[in-house]
Amino acid sequence: MRIGELAGVAGITPRAVRHYHRIGLLPEPPRHPNGYRSYSLRDAVELARIRRLVELGLSLDEVRDVIADDAGRELAEVLAELDADLARQEEAIRQRRARLAQLLRQVEEGGRLPAEAPVSPALTTLFDEMARVSAQMPGPEPAMAAKERELLALLETAAPDDADRGWLDGLMGALGSDPEAVARAYEVYARFDELAQAPEDDPRVEATARAAVDFLPPEIITHMADAGEWEPETAGDGFAAALFADLAPAQAAAVRGAIRLLQERVR
Repeated sequence: MRIGELAGVAGITPRAVRHYHRIGLLPEPPRHPNGYRSYSLRDAVELARIRRLVELGLSLDEVRDVIADDAGRELAEVLAELDADLARQEEAIRQRRARLAQLLRQVEEGGRLPAEAPVSPALTTLFDEMARVSAQMPGPEPAMAAKERELLALLETAAPDDADRGWLDGLMGALGSDPEAVARAYEVYARFDELAQAPEDDPRVEATARAAVDFLPPEIITHMADAGEWEPETAGDGFAAALFADLAPAQAAAVRGAIRLLQERVR
């Protein structure tokens, strides 16, 4: 058989056959005096097997190892690994579809997605509750509430490991489990908004810092106690410095005061 006939029998292209020759996956056959390759039925059988293995999801390197093992033991190992990998992919796809379904429900119920979407199901639930509470309050939503959502979404993305996000999970859990917690949080957001145009020595700064700490559930204060890195004096040019720079001076002073109060409570 010529290369075109071989490729046709196996259901692939001549270009693929030449590539398999170049990478040593399919041995070069003898050639006719005119230089054309001459393929046998055995070549077609091997090429068809290569196609079946590739369609299972094996890489070409894995196919080469399988073919080199006449006893077939390595094939069983490779197939087991492939099956486990496909199971992991299947679970990842299931989780992504669940998140997409939740986002689609948000669109159906509210007409649009929040600006922070997509986020985890836990944050989605919290943000939905924030939207509900905000809708029941007079006037526009405090600007600090929107900043809080942006920060929570950022921190969740930046801390994917459970060990790095204990305080974040604790805060979301406390807000989600207490029907009045989000309403109290909005009272704190409103206090911060009042400081937007205030000087750093405004007497409301200390009161706002205390209100912020008093709002925090006791179970997560320990997680947030190690907050020295958030001090602007030691923050350098990193994330903490950028966070403080995004706040008005009096708001940043209130956050600093809240951090100091947190540290005092756990000493």
